[in-house]
Amino acid sequence: MAERLQKLLARAGVGSRRHNESLIREGRVTVNGRIATLGERADPSVDRVEVDGQPVELARSVYIMLNKPRNVLSSTEDELGQERRTVRDLVDVPGHLYPVGRLDRNSLGLILLTNDGALAHQLSHPRFEHKKTYRVKVEGRPNGETLRRWRQGVELDGKKTLPAQISVESETADSTWLRIVLREGRKRQIRRVAALLGHPVQALIRTRLGPLALGDLPLGQWRHLTPGEVAALRRAVRRGRKAASRRSSNRRPGAAKDAGQRRDRRRGRSRRERDAR
Repeated sequence: MAERLQKLLARAGVGSRRHNESLIREGRVTVNGRIATLGERADPSVDRVEVDGQPVELARSVYIMLNKPRNVLSSTEDELGQERRTVRDLVDVPGHLYPVGRLDRNSLGLILLTNDGALAHQLSHPRFEHKKTYRVKVEGRPNGETLRRWRQGVELDGKKTLPAQISVESETADSTWLRIVLREGRKRQIRRVAALLGHPVQALIRTRLGPLALGDLPLGQWRHLTPGEVAALRRAVRRGRKAASRRSSNRRPGAAKDAGQRRDRRRGRSRRERDAR
């Protein structure tokens, strides 16, 4: 079945749709020997698609959940060349895999790896605000005012963080376990905010990524997602796109007025329908 080239290339693991659109604009993609154009469709069962002269082969989509241990990089390679272990070293599956939902080296928990570039982009991009859930052990016992500030958002790098869901799981005399749900993922965000509020992080574990739950997967182990989990991820991606589109529309000048006019028209129709009855 024919589909847009940028989507087809993403399924083949070439890159995100935006990256693939750039490849097409640069004339690096051909279909049956002819330079492709943006918006063009191709059917991989009958058309020969190439990038920089190399045939594109659609690999079977792979979706893997990993429980990342401490001292492992969440990237697929060590950019500093210091021979540090990466998540790719732990997953013995051939082909290129994108890590989704990065964690810093000292954090643990759920990482998704996939060759589905389009889905990886949708889950990773901050515009779509997919929820991520963490268990976080902090130093001391944050009081109600501190938790209120954290929930409402604090200033980081000149920009306020989005509101977060935070609840206390348990406390000891000198530490507290928190459950934190974020809709964004700035670099080391939880650790930086916790330190800013006077309660440095002692341990951080991601337990959920969108609809995916880490469950009882042992530390350092991985497994393929079930068909049901993949379907749930795709539903979450669709909802994320729709929500992002609504937020963008609401920020458009005159959007509030347009929404009010639509609401008034609906109410007028309802009144007329009641009168007709």
